[in-house]
Amino acid sequence: MNLPEHPPTFRSPSPAERPWWWRLETAAGAEVAVEGDLADQRFASQADAESWVGEIWSDLAAVGVDAVTLFEHERQVYGPMSLHA
Repeated sequence: MNLPEHPPTFRSPSPAERPWWWRLETAAGAEVAVEGDLADQRFASQADAESWVGEIWSDLAAVGVDAVTLFEHERQVYGPMSLHA
């Protein structure tokens, strides 16, 4: 028996649906792996991505993230942007 595909409400959005993401970095530019709610966040728009990082930047800094770089798919939009004053 073949089941239909999961409706959008029950599946994770694809990268095509949420192309915006942040690379989390150390001051030296190495990628930082984070866990939990901070990990693998993807966004439908640049504004959503920027709002998210604006709300949780101090949480990112607390787990060792020094800077963030914004991407749309694989295209670097801007960054690295420091999370420190």
